[in-house]
Amino acid sequence: MPSLAPFISNVDREVIMATSVLGQNSVPAQTERLRTLHPGWFATVMGTSILAVATYDNPGNQSALLPIAHAIGRALAIIAYVVAAVLFVAYLTRWIKHRDAAMSDLRHPVLGATYGTFPGGLLVLAVMTSQIGPSWFSTSTVIWMVSVLAIVGGVLAVAISLAFGYILFAGEPSIPMINGGWFIPPVVTIILPMVLVPLMPHVSPANARLFLMLGYTFYGMGLFLFALVMSMLYYRLVLHPLPHVAMAPSLWIALGPVGVGVLALLALAQAGAPIFKSATAIVVQISLIGATAIWGFGLWWLATSIALLVRYVRAGKLPYSIGWWAFTFPLGAYTVATLTLARAWNITIIEWFAGLLYMGLVVFWVLVAAATIKALRNGQAWMR
Repeated sequence: MPSLAPFISNVDREVIMATSVLGQNSVPAQTERLRTLHPGWFATVMGTSILAVATYDNPGNQSALLPIAHAIGRALAIIAYVVAAVLFVAYLTRWIKHRDAAMSDLRHPVLGATYGTFPGGLLVLAVMTSQIGPSWFSTSTVIWMVSVLAIVGGVLAVAISLAFGYILFAGEPSIPMINGGWFIPPVVTIILPMVLVPLMPHVSPANARLFLMLGYTFYGMGLFLFALVMSMLYYRLVLHPLPHVAMAPSLWIALGPVGVGVLALLALAQAGAPIFKSATAIVVQISLIGATAIWGFGLWWLATSIALLVRYVRAGKLPYSIGWWAFTFPLGAYTVATLTLARAWNITIIEWFAGLLYMGLVVFWVLVAAATIKALRNGQAWMR
């Protein structure tokens, strides 16, 4: 098997040793597990929630499978709610009892970005609730749940995005520290429009106009930040050694902003119909063309990510870490985006391609969830 050793720098190894399961040989005592809790655990909520949404959308659009798809989607939604509740308590307790450790992680140029999974998880829960929630709750309850998640998740999303950006600007991160995790804060701000859209029909026309403007504002914020980070990552991959194998999953995160970018652009165009009025058809068509162009870049990045993952796997074993959840939400977002575009363009072959992506998503989720449960049982999940 070919080795990646010639392509990985010593500095890169030091970065990974300091931030992953490779950096500690013993399992911390139970009393210390909260202190050493990885800030990226909410990625499990993001990955499970998007799988619930994708399943509920019935990939393949087979009417006979719709009841099964809805049932499985609701079951996954319950799992996402339970995991989110447990992690919310754990995160809050850590910030209260171990503020020094939590702040230290936030200031880290690699770990700090993973804090974005916290608001990200809350916002994806909101999107999931807006879609699956009506099958359980009344409209008023769904709106209340989405509103709370939108407020808490939105405030934290912007705050963490600003804080992490400042940390990078004020610090001196090295090039090996550039990784796909830096996409997480931009992903989170791009999710915000997806949360505001379902609230627009239930507010006054003035507030609906405000929500639409805020939706495009957050969309632009995340999209341009995504472009900036992508340029840095592309530079790092072309002109410097490949990231350590432990960071291989982070390369998939770029699919997250792409997928959500497609969905948010289309959702904003549709939701703005009462405001755009006679121009709605034009806005929708332009948004569809723009979303398809963004999706096209994602197709290229998906192929590249698969090729690099194969290279990493052929070179040796991919060590487990919480970072494995980077295989789930980004691919899930891109899968749902593909489904949405297939139905917007009414092209069957793209619908089936979305079904293929969905099968890959299910495989990744099952493998990662099983590995995580095993790591929790043997203590590996707590090693950093």
